[in-house]
Amino acid sequence: MSLQWLILISSILYLALLFGIAYLGERQTRRGRSLVSNPYIYSLSLAVFCTAWTYYGSVGQAAQQGVTFLTTYLGPTLMAPLWWVVLRKIIRICKVQRITTLADFISVRYGNDIRLGILVTVICILGVLPYISIQLKAIAASIDILLDSPSQRGTLIGLTSNPALFITIALAGFAILFGTRRVDVTERHEGMVTAIAFESLFKLVAFIAVGAYVTFGVYDGFGDIFHQASQLPSLRTLFTLDEGQYADWFWLTLVAMLAIFLLPRQFQVAVKENVDEKHLLRATWLFPLYLILINLFVLPIALGGNLLFQDQGIDADTYVLAIPQYYGANAMIIFTFLGGLSAATSMIIVSTIALSTMVNNNLLVPIWLSGKAVHELKRRSINRALLNSRRLTIVGILLLAYLYFKSIGDQFSLVSIGIISFVAVAQLAPPLLGGIFWKEGTRQGAYTGLLVGFGIWLYTLVLPTIVQAQLLSPNLLNQGLFGFSALRPESLFGLTSFSPLSQAIFWSLLLNTGCYLVVSLFTQATASERKQAELFVDIFRYSPQSTASVGGKQVVHLARIQELLTKFLGKSRTEASLKSFYHESQTSYPTEGDYRLVSFAERLLAGVIGSASAHVMVMSVVRKDELMLEDLFQVLNESQQLVYANQELKQKSQELEKIGHQLKRANQELQKIDHLKDEFISTVTHEMRTPITSIRAFCEILQDSPELSDEEKDQFLSTIIRETDRMERLINQVLDLEKFESGKQQLDLSKTDINSIIQDAIKSVSQVLKEKSIALKTDLSPNLPLVQADDDRLMQVVLNLISNAIKFCDSDNGQVRISSYLVDNMVKVNVIDNGKGVPATSQEMIFEGFFQAHNQTTKKPVGSGLGLTISRKIIEHHQGKLWVESEPGQWAKFSFTLPTPPVNKKLSH
Repeated sequence: MSLQWLILISSILYLALLFGIAYLGERQTRRGRSLVSNPYIYSLSLAVFCTAWTYYGSVGQAAQQGVTFLTTYLGPTLMAPLWWVVLRKIIRICKVQRITTLADFISVRYGNDIRLGILVTVICILGVLPYISIQLKAIAASIDILLDSPSQRGTLIGLTSNPALFITIALAGFAILFGTRRVDVTERHEGMVTAIAFESLFKLVAFIAVGAYVTFGVYDGFGDIFHQASQLPSLRTLFTLDEGQYADWFWLTLVAMLAIFLLPRQFQVAVKENVDEKHLLRATWLFPLYLILINLFVLPIALGGNLLFQDQGIDADTYVLAIPQYYGANAMIIFTFLGGLSAATSMIIVSTIALSTMVNNNLLVPIWLSGKAVHELKRRSINRALLNSRRLTIVGILLLAYLYFKSIGDQFSLVSIGIISFVAVAQLAPPLLGGIFWKEGTRQGAYTGLLVGFGIWLYTLVLPTIVQAQLLSPNLLNQGLFGFSALRPESLFGLTSFSPLSQAIFWSLLLNTGCYLVVSLFTQATASERKQAELFVDIFRYSPQSTASVGGKQVVHLARIQELLTKFLGKSRTEASLKSFYHESQTSYPTEGDYRLVSFAERLLAGVIGSASAHVMVMSVVRKDELMLEDLFQVLNESQQLVYANQELKQKSQELEKIGHQLKRANQELQKIDHLKDEFISTVTHEMRTPITSIRAFCEILQDSPELSDEEKDQFLSTIIRETDRMERLINQVLDLEKFESGKQQLDLSKTDINSIIQDAIKSVSQVLKEKSIALKTDLSPNLPLVQADDDRLMQVVLNLISNAIKFCDSDNGQVRISSYLVDNMVKVNVIDNGKGVPATSQEMIFEGFFQAHNQTTKKPVGSGLGLTISRKIIEHHQGKLWVESEPGQWAKFSFTLPTPPVNKKLSH
């Protein structure tokens, strides 16, 4: 049987097995023997986090970037110990308020604001659709690589020409069958969760199997792979972490920490499908263990693939399949392929169900219920309409993901698209985490923060992918929006020290959080928001009374409530639910109810149309009196009044603590200054001791050796004079530095042509350039405006920079470039050499006095170590700026700017 047939049959059998497992899970639930009431099943279902990105993309990322792939899993591992504090609180809130989605959670927290739910839904849809698309890409790519040779393409060519489409259709059927069987979305999908747990276990075993095959079958263990890779410089770099990657590690780890509970699929399995909060205790160590095991062979497979397929153009994302295919191990190929299929399908199924619920509850239902539609509902059950809507939404989501994969996603790696999705859902962190720990957060703050963060995400991460797909002009990336370089998407606001990805994460989360905090502090929360803030933040205090409403006083007509519930739940279920409610509350059937019935109806309806829409519907049939703040406090807890009574005392305590911190910082600053003074004196005496010692030694030689020849005496005297000059220069520089530091230095300002200064400086060093065979290139812009400057001091700066460039440029092929031009009404001068450059960690320290003396780990160049310090002081006293940029090992560029408008005659600091 051909490999093509094996792939087709195994795929069909595997999908059939998933249907069977899901059906078994549902049947066991109906029999009262739930399979998901098990902490191991719960922990395994959380591994839906490990998608095709983990199975294929991590290997591809490791093959190109080395250990950086670990950030995606380091974040969740660090977050797991905090689940008992964060995730448990979210689970409790959702159970009490019958919340089923992220959009509902944020919407309910901020006063059941429907607009906020719509915004969160849009963010999740746009953020997760590309993520779903890369799962389809992974499936299609894995089939393509297995059928790459003509011998594998037989009579099934028509069926396998578009495998992603057939998989999409099959998964849509699965999600519809096991995700939309009931109208109440608060009921758990136990069949689906059982299937997801099985897939998590299957993909783990499959990946470990192929990893062991590569490590111990193709190679002779870990040591063999790493030894062979270490012999190649291009692969040896994959073992280490460069200095420039530190920022990427931090931001990617942070985003992964947030994604583990903010991705819709993770919220679905971790929160909505949770049976028992105590299962978190097992998951806090079992889930990190799972991540460790599934990543154990990532680097060996990546290195093995690089060694095996050097310069063959094989996509690193496909190494997991390409290596066993290379050796013709058909059994391993099929097993590995099914593991990848498992990783992709589990993510697609859960994400699609979660998004369909979100779209219906927060987009479609609010549209249905808008305006007069609330009062014009027909007298019939709309259960079927809601179920059909969810099913159509599932199909629509998968179709959009498929179209994205075909139009854009196919051009990018699994990791690049996955990280973009992570950053998108990370924007939900400020309103969600702020909402459960900070009572002052308001819906205006949440709304503003989300809009700003989402906008920056679109501009800095999504827009570049559209440009790279050639759907927009590349000028947006190269020149920035409207031609402003500060608005370039990949270096927003001029932040070039971070990678494009890190700067996007930094700006989006910083401005999102900042807007959330600032706007919340300057806006007033409504009574509904204050109620929800109290319940969310102090959920463990109030959850025993979770059935009680805090909505105020209502007069409720039972018939109207019953009619509303019947339209959504059906007559039989409504009657059974109301009967159960009155039995538990020990209340007879009155014609008019109280607030408890309103709360019950709202929570019951929330499972069908979402919490925000349910609130609108119930309030539409309830005559609600004005909410009194005293009633709210009485229902919540009388002890809460003590909190507000002690608020002033707490504030004063915080102010005293703040003053204490300020005094401590001031004391530390004084100690630092005292230490610097001692260090400065020690360094100066050390620098002066050297020439004095040399002078004394040569003088003693002259005194004790009268037989020396005249030529030897002249040589010793020249050395004495040279050392004396060196000591004089050091003393003058120290005096100069003291004048600048104390503000006593006065500048003799006049209108100066900077190009003339540069040319005179070049003439002064021309002989040195010639002796050292250093090539000098100049690019001086003509007609530069004059600057107000002290000619001698400015010459001192330029000479120092050129001398340093000569000193540190390449010894064999030295090159120095000098340029001047006008930028932003400032005259700018650059002096560039092609030497070893300046490490990022030293680019500020080289401007500190006697930095060379402190840097004893390297050979000390000729000089006092004060030249750059004084040069920066001179430029700053001209109201300019002096700095360095460098690419270590290649070049260093020293730049300074001077203002063109006149400056004050007496400039001092």
